Amino acid sequence: MIASTQQLFAARPESVREAREFVAKALDNWGLIARAEDIRLCLSELATNAVVHGTDPGQGFLVRLRSDDDVVRLEVQDSRRRRPTVRAPSADEPSGRGLTLVVALSDGWGVEDRTPAGKVVWSCFKGAGGKPR
Repeated sequence: MIASTQQLFAARPESVREAREFVAKALDNWGLIARAEDIRLCLSELATNAVVHGTDPGQGFLVRLRSDDDVVRLEVQDSRRRRPTVRAPSADEPSGRGLTLVVALSDGWGVEDRTPAGKVVWSCFKGAGGKPR
């Protein structure tokens, strides 16, 4: 069974919390709890990047979550083509560690161009807790 859901969020800081709640509710409804915290943390980092770096004025970001057998794919789509990169910030830099967390917690991640504009940043999680209800 395949389960899928998506929601559009405004590009504002409060939307990161709202997106986390959206993902947590979907995973709970599907009975996929084994890696829910990893997925929520990765969503938080990707959504923050979308708000801070990825959205043009007046645009929002889309969160899509899909479960297929034992793999969950998380996508955050925004309006800019600028691709994120994994950084190695110094100890005194206050930011720049988000993608490092995504790399550490997910089983894969990447960036794809979105038509007509923007990009999709995705991460996938194996063994997310069984098949969806």
